[in-house]
Amino acid sequence: MSETPDTTNQHLDEITLLLYVERQLDRHSAQQVSLHTQTCDKCLTLLRVLDRESRLLTRSMLEQDEPLPARLAEFQAKVKRSMHWIWGVVFAMALLGVYSLYTGYVEPWEQRFEEAGFGGTNLLSVLVFQGAFWKGWQSMFTLVEFVALASFAGFTLFLVRKYLKRGTALAVMFASMGLLAAFASPASATEFRKADSVRVPKDETIKSDLYAMGHRILVEGTVDGDVFGFGEQVEINGHVTGDVICFCRSLRVDGQIDGNIRSMSNNITITGTVGRSVTTFTDMTTVDAAGKVGHNFTSFSTTVTVDGSIAGDFLSRFNNASIGGSIGGDLRAMGESLTIGDTASIGGKATYAGTKPATVDPRAKLASPIVFTKHEHESRTSRGAGYYIWRIVWSGAWILLGLVLISLMPAFARETVESAERYGASLGLGVLVLPGVFIASVFACVTIVGLLLGISTLFLWIVTLFSSYIVVGTVVGRWILGTTNEKWPLVGRMAVGVIIVVVAVALPYVGGWIKFGVWIWGMGAVALALYRRLQPVIAPHIPSMPSAPVGTPLPPNTTVSPA
Repeated sequence: MSETPDTTNQHLDEITLLLYVERQLDRHSAQQVSLHTQTCDKCLTLLRVLDRESRLLTRSMLEQDEPLPARLAEFQAKVKRSMHWIWGVVFAMALLGVYSLYTGYVEPWEQRFEEAGFGGTNLLSVLVFQGAFWKGWQSMFTLVEFVALASFAGFTLFLVRKYLKRGTALAVMFASMGLLAAFASPASATEFRKADSVRVPKDETIKSDLYAMGHRILVEGTVDGDVFGFGEQVEINGHVTGDVICFCRSLRVDGQIDGNIRSMSNNITITGTVGRSVTTFTDMTTVDAAGKVGHNFTSFSTTVTVDGSIAGDFLSRFNNASIGGSIGGDLRAMGESLTIGDTASIGGKATYAGTKPATVDPRAKLASPIVFTKHEHESRTSRGAGYYIWRIVWSGAWILLGLVLISLMPAFARETVESAERYGASLGLGVLVLPGVFIASVFACVTIVGLLLGISTLFLWIVTLFSSYIVVGTVVGRWILGTTNEKWPLVGRMAVGVIIVVVAVALPYVGGWIKFGVWIWGMGAVALALYRRLQPVIAPHIPSMPSAPVGTPLPPNTTVSPA
């Protein structure tokens, strides 16, 4: 206000009264306006008019069902009584859309993968039950599917919770989805060769990338580009100028590949030439005596056999490995057992970590002795001093991080701790947020548009995961030392609680479960605090507008709501 209304012979302007109605005045000014309108009839009348106009405007923007004429109101009542069959039609259209989506998109791709050997009993079973790193993956995949579905359903309900009672909006949504899915034309698939047996003859040259899907894929000619193979058996006997990216049961290279090999298969055998690097995730990897790799060799396999030549470095994780060929660079290996034969040659530094030293033939040519590191399977009950030293270091790091967060965001830190003390809400929300945000960020990273958003969300998810120790530790410290909102006493309680949480997580047998519970609890508390902060804040309490006596006539030209 431009001047304080402290006398009764002054009148308030409309702007001041409108700010009072909208609760935009400070407490002192609002009290003065309230006192003035109790003694000034003219200002009281104007205030009532502005209040009614404000209420009408607010109601017109917020009300869901606008007043209708009598005939339309009767029709609306009939429609509400018949909503049971209308909902049936809507969901039938939605089901039609889902069916069209399945038959137009999903089923054709399923048939193509089935023709390529990705059925339930051939290649996929081999990868699942015979692969080096895929044992038990089927049950894990089912668990991941369930968690992803539950998280998606929870977030969907959270986002549309305000609209669940709006039947018209839901009806339009389901009908639109059904119609779009029913009438949308399927996108054209990438052109590729598919058959039970895909063959590129010797006299054929392909001047582009080759996408091959089939039970058996045989390349005897020339491919001036990359080869993407999806099948039971893949054989490269010809010339590939690019890379070979393969998902199959068996890959055999007898020809020449100028680029790299990237393969996930049951076994791979190289008897030809690979111009650049080889990266494999297999059960068995073999480089025969005639095989040559022009650059580095990286393998994660159960069994590795190298009798040929590798010009670059050798990096492998295995159970059993045998080296009888030449390696031009360094050897870095980790596994159960390593055997180096009499014809082996290693030009760089050799390091090996395993349960027992490598077996080295005296006639092998090594540039330097193998540096062996004994890899022991330590149990939780027999940890060395280094483990506890690192626990102390991590405790200090978490306390320092908590001090930084409390100093930078004191209000939000207190809100997060208060949210954590609501155990049920925090744990329930954490069960959804912990896997849900991670899955959503990974899905966002798949698309180029959402890559930045996905990486940023994943980074925040990791930071929040580490902050869970601080949140839960602060709650534990408040339990022990009492509640406080001052900075340094709160930091002291946080430090005590973090130390207790770190000790509990380090306990044998139950420490892993405690850590998982801390993650869920802390993540849910942070999410709950963010949710409460993003909710609209009610204006501070100010005196209510004085009401006129019952029966007092309304001012002239005053609009009244039809409701």
